[in-house]
Amino acid sequence: MKNFTRQSRILRAMAWQVFISFLFSFQQIAGQLQYSISEELRKGTVVGNVAKDLGINVKELQIRKMQTVSQTKKQYCSVNSENGDLIVSDRIDRETLCGAKPICFINLEAVIENPLNFYTITIEIQDVNDNAPTFSKKYFDLGISESALPGVHFPLGNAQDPDLGTNSIQNYTLPGNEYFRLGERTTRDGIKYPEIILERSLDREKQSYYELILTAYDGGKPPKTGTAIIKITVQDVNDNFPTFAQDTYNIRLPEDSPVGFLVVHLNATDKDEGTNGQVSYSFSHIPESAQELFSIDAVNGNIKIVGNLDYETADTYEMTVEAKDGGGHVTHCKVSIQVIDVNDNSPEITITSVSASVPEDSPPGTVIAIINIRDLDSGINGDVTCHISDTFAFQLIPSSSSYYKLVTAASMDQERNSVYNVTIQCMDKGSPPLSTNKTIQVTISDVNDNAPIFERVNYIVYIIENNQPGTSIQNILASDLDQGDNGKITYSIVNSNIDNIPVSSYVSINSMTGVLYAQRSFDYEQLREFQFQVMAKDSGSPPLSSNVTVRICIIDKNDNAPKILYPSPDTEGSPLFEFIPHSAEKGYLVTKVIAVDADSGHNAWLSYHLLQVPDPTLVIIEQRSGEIRIGRDLSDTEALRQKIIILVKDNGVPSLSSTVTMNLVVAENFQQVVPEIKRQPNNSESSPKITFYLVVAIALISLFFIVTVVITIVFKCKNSPTPTSLGPYSRNVYPQFTLGCPSEISDTSLPFPFSYDVCVTLDSKQNEIAYLKPVQNVPTDNLIDTEDLAVNDSSNNNLKSNNIAQV
Repeated sequence: MKNFTRQSRILRAMAWQVFISFLFSFQQIAGQLQYSISEELRKGTVVGNVAKDLGINVKELQIRKMQTVSQTKKQYCSVNSENGDLIVSDRIDRETLCGAKPICFINLEAVIENPLNFYTITIEIQDVNDNAPTFSKKYFDLGISESALPGVHFPLGNAQDPDLGTNSIQNYTLPGNEYFRLGERTTRDGIKYPEIILERSLDREKQSYYELILTAYDGGKPPKTGTAIIKITVQDVNDNFPTFAQDTYNIRLPEDSPVGFLVVHLNATDKDEGTNGQVSYSFSHIPESAQELFSIDAVNGNIKIVGNLDYETADTYEMTVEAKDGGGHVTHCKVSIQVIDVNDNSPEITITSVSASVPEDSPPGTVIAIINIRDLDSGINGDVTCHISDTFAFQLIPSSSSYYKLVTAASMDQERNSVYNVTIQCMDKGSPPLSTNKTIQVTISDVNDNAPIFERVNYIVYIIENNQPGTSIQNILASDLDQGDNGKITYSIVNSNIDNIPVSSYVSINSMTGVLYAQRSFDYEQLREFQFQVMAKDSGSPPLSSNVTVRICIIDKNDNAPKILYPSPDTEGSPLFEFIPHSAEKGYLVTKVIAVDADSGHNAWLSYHLLQVPDPTLVIIEQRSGEIRIGRDLSDTEALRQKIIILVKDNGVPSLSSTVTMNLVVAENFQQVVPEIKRQPNNSESSPKITFYLVVAIALISLFFIVTVVITIVFKCKNSPTPTSLGPYSRNVYPQFTLGCPSEISDTSLPFPFSYDVCVTLDSKQNEIAYLKPVQNVPTDNLIDTEDLAVNDSSNNNLKSNNIAQV
């Protein structure tokens, strides 16, 4: 019978090996690796070379970031990324890892990136004889009635050996004794229990106490042993043993059973009476891990939970319970407890690979992170599904049963959103379901995709002439939506020329602040306006730039005094004489003072005044036209000559002026004037020949001046059409203004800066006309309305051409 039981076990073990070999070969075909090692190997022992077995170049391991993830709480083995060796990294105890299971595996998952691949590594742990047999008790107390007949069996506690197969307990020995010999009882489960068999009847009066040594041997090479001392007390008659209802109790417990929960009530009966029939209960053998979880009541046989069960730590517990009566007779039964899994573990989220930052120009589908999902529960309780909070910008793609890839789902824009907090939520399918959240911060790195933008479409800058060189005149500002060097702006002036002169000789710009500086002092009379372009360029790679047009308008300053063209003030020492006939009446046009001013606008508005005149009633001067007329009728006794000083001043602030001296001679005819002229001290020695030449020269100059003025008037009238809005006044005098830049300075009359050209005639019947010069491309919103100005001729008298100058 014993041989048949042993052979059946051997056949079952062989069948298991054949099935496992078939399973392993199938897994290898499926891309899995399998290794077989013995337990208790030293740390650092090489199990195999994963890179070689997978056909991967060792140099690619670090580049492809190979990682191993254990499905157990401890990392028993790891892969050396330098040579691909799979090495032992922690102590492996098969009995701790798998308990009494006949086959023990360690499963690893290998993850390799670029491209992403997954491999399963299965390591079979082979048993070694590292455990000696142990008895549950050091001493076994037996009470044998002296009335016991030879051949009576007295069961003893069996020894335990966690090793498997031949490494487990094989036999027991007992030293020779004439009264006792060793026997064995095998249960249906194949467990051997040693027994003491009485060989001869005992005589308590001869010897009441025996002490024997029981030795248990395993099948290792060399074998290991364990001993227990059997103390036999000869008692009076106690011929009944406690009896359990069944040899084995199979119990199923949910892992969330509370502390104090009744596991099973054991009841062993003994037909003896009195103390011989009183049964006490105890654990004959119980695993160390179960001692903290279960307790037994010695009186009533109740087994209760005293600790927290955890299916993930251990799913089965086996223990032996001993029932002992008052006479020392014992009986054993086996209690097998199976722990049922409940959904008490939330999914675990592990980020195995994550990118620190993602460039904003990354295409959709860029891998951000690789995520490992693990749930320690089993069955549907460990079935996990995951999703993310931001499904617009990112997408979670499953790669295998326990791995996901977090990838971009749309184009990124760092200027719109530089940081994303992506929350991953994983939930199992237990009842109730448990979930876990984990947030990954994804930083979007900037690329240079935005050109600088100026705060204005164009710049119009006003600067008053005669400025100091180096004066700051405008701050050109641009902004860039990019960050760092991509948003760092430098300014420069685009090379160009103004009248064949580089613009850099006129203005300069601070490359960092964008402040424009005048490089020279500007003169409105030489340069009224100019424009150039400023470029703003960022420091990205490649850099981006934008240009803006800057228009510099020079504002006139009253820095030019009026210049008198006629009569010329340069004839000092030879005063100018004007002939007035005695027949002249009030309003008679004696002459006309002609002056110009190089300034513009109000600064060039001239007015004429008599600064010094002997008889204020004799002559008057028109302030706007400069015409000198007779202020009253002349008498026959009027003085022959009068010296007057004429002042011409502009309308600037402060006002600038010029003067000219003129002699008025009253006579009947020209012959009366000549002696008067000859009486002048500086002309007393002048020859008639010089006087003739002088008169001819003055006449030619006057004629040239008149021709020039006429040609100018014709040219102006031809190129400047008369505005229709002037109506009947179109034949009068209208100032025509040249607007160089939009006006920013104005007074109550005309806006600055304005310039006008005065076209004059020697004949007062012809109108004096100042033409407005239209300017192209001037912003109309900066213009201010001006009233039409007209200067009417105050007299229809003819200007006499008998002006005489004598040097």
